[in-house]
Amino acid sequence: MNPHSTPDNQGAAGSEPLPGQDLWARAAAGAPNAAKPAAAGWERDVLERLVFATVNEQRSARRWRIFWRFVWASLIVAGLWWMGRDTASSATSGPHTAVVDIKGAIAGDANASAEFVIAAMRSAMEDPGSRALVLLINSPGGSPVQAGMINDEIVRLKAQYQKPIYAVVEETCASAAYYIAAAADEIFVDKASIVGSIGVLMDGFGFTGTMEKLGVERRLLTAGANKGMLDPFSPLEEGQRAHAQAMLNQIHQQFIDVVRAGRGERLKENADTFSGLFWTGQQAVELGLADKFGTLDSVARDVVQAEEVIDYTRSENMAERFAKRFGAAIGGGAVDAMHGMLPAIR
Repeated sequence: MNPHSTPDNQGAAGSEPLPGQDLWARAAAGAPNAAKPAAAGWERDVLERLVFATVNEQRSARRWRIFWRFVWASLIVAGLWWMGRDTASSATSGPHTAVVDIKGAIAGDANASAEFVIAAMRSAMEDPGSRALVLLINSPGGSPVQAGMINDEIVRLKAQYQKPIYAVVEETCASAAYYIAAAADEIFVDKASIVGSIGVLMDGFGFTGTMEKLGVERRLLTAGANKGMLDPFSPLEEGQRAHAQAMLNQIHQQFIDVVRAGRGERLKENADTFSGLFWTGQQAVELGLADKFGTLDSVARDVVQAEEVIDYTRSENMAERFAKRFGAAIGGGAVDAMHGMLPAIR
């Protein structure tokens, strides 16, 4: 044995080279690219990590796309199902009492709008299985325009289909709600219901005195002498007040005519009937503003004699609500400002 043997000699003798021994041997031999294998392995590792990270990111993005597509598809299906509720409910052919809710404020942008209520009433009256229509009312009033449209349609539908239409009052049937109920064949109330308020109002505020005390000057420019009429920061001129009062009186008379036409000889008029006062259901029956005590179930059972009750009420679905809000966002401020100036029956 040569006492001066080296690791290279041992490797040549057939023993396994130590880790990195070959690399060190090549470096010692002056090989110019000796460090490249390590460098190449490092670059390959980084590239692999980048590739895997990119693939994972694409997979995550694809999962989110699938998730949101599923959400939107579910919303569309739910919207279609919601819109199809009325069609499904009206498909029945058995004898039944149809009901349409009139609840909350009566306004063009509410569930108790002429658009929704009239559509529901038509569906109910067109169904050959419906024996009568009940308007289930719980409303403090609202727009005389919307109420007038519904009132006119009740009169038309009764003549066309020769089916009775009844009004059943829950807590409240006041102002524009009573404007609607007056067209029904009979009005049923609870003895503690609130009924009446046959009048019209237009409300607002005036801040002219406050502005004077604060030293604030109102600068309002208009094209038209009365364009700034009812501006809360300007004095109300007597001619403008008279014009607004004439409008209210005319709408009030329309309301009175509708009540007289609908109630006929049953109405026991007195000085307070059309003054804007309201009464309990018990008082309303005594005054001829209502006919009898009753509920939806009792009317369906005892009057219509068709105990099965089917709801035809139409309301704004999610898709319609989203579309309207999106479209109304552009000019909603101006429309809301105008709504504040319109008269209301309440």
